[in-house]
Amino acid sequence: MSERAQRPIIVGADGSGPGYAAVEWAAQEAVRRDRRLRIVSVLSPWLLEPLPEPNADRMRRELRDNGQEVLRQAAARAAAGEPRVRTETELVPGGPAQTLLKEAEGAPMLVVGGRGLGEFGGLLLGSATNQVALYARCPVVVVRRTEETAHGEVVVAVDDTPSAQAALGFAFEEAALRSARLRAVHAWRDPASLGWGEMQPPVYDPELVAGEESRVLSEALAGWPARYPDVEVVEEVVRGGTVRALAGASARADLLVLGSRGRGGFAGLLLGSVGQAMLHHAHCPVAVVR
Repeated sequence: MSERAQRPIIVGADGSGPGYAAVEWAAQEAVRRDRRLRIVSVLSPWLLEPLPEPNADRMRRELRDNGQEVLRQAAARAAAGEPRVRTETELVPGGPAQTLLKEAEGAPMLVVGGRGLGEFGGLLLGSATNQVALYARCPVVVVRRTEETAHGEVVVAVDDTPSAQAALGFAFEEAALRSARLRAVHAWRDPASLGWGEMQPPVYDPELVAGEESRVLSEALAGWPARYPDVEVVEEVVRGGTVRALAGASARADLLVLGSRGRGGFAGLLLGSVGQAMLHHAHCPVAVVR
């Protein structure tokens, strides 16, 4: 087995409910992929250094001990949810985004909890999640809560860009690991004027456009079913908004997979309104794949 193949899945633990949900999800994923699970908690660097002033040093030790307790509880929850998981834990000094990006180098996956507190405070609403999801060199999964019901379905957003192919590769692999169905969703809108003086096409046949959009989806999927013959694939072409289409599909899914830097129906997926809406409101964990 190569060194890269032995790299653990990384998960950030911060002591919040979503943080522990991320740990539990990552533990299951580590067992599916036969990987170790590395649980990290990020602390400000000064908390790991002795201080000359007694009161400040006492506070430093208390906060450091709290970080160790977060790691202890995270490892316990990982083992309780998935007894076969192999874990390692570490308190790491630094800023949340920078530390997680460094941890993600060479990793198969990075998992974080949405709406966390502590050092990951405001992670979903602030810049840290955007930075991690945009710049991490591995798939990033954002988990907001532990799912009680398995739906047996993975949903992937599809357009005609290279990033969609990366997302499809990840989604097919996840579906195969879970023995789940894969739902490939492609959304499109009616042509509309984009500015002053612009008009819709004088002749516009919705059925013709729908047929062309179906072709886009079929061509994007070409070759993947042959690589994963045991994965059932459902093609879904949706006329309407991408947020509504993906949110609806996520309600019956175990994982929603998005390719970053998309265009067309998923324009600006990571940094734009669609990606942000899914990170906030999807009914299942969201994976962002570069």
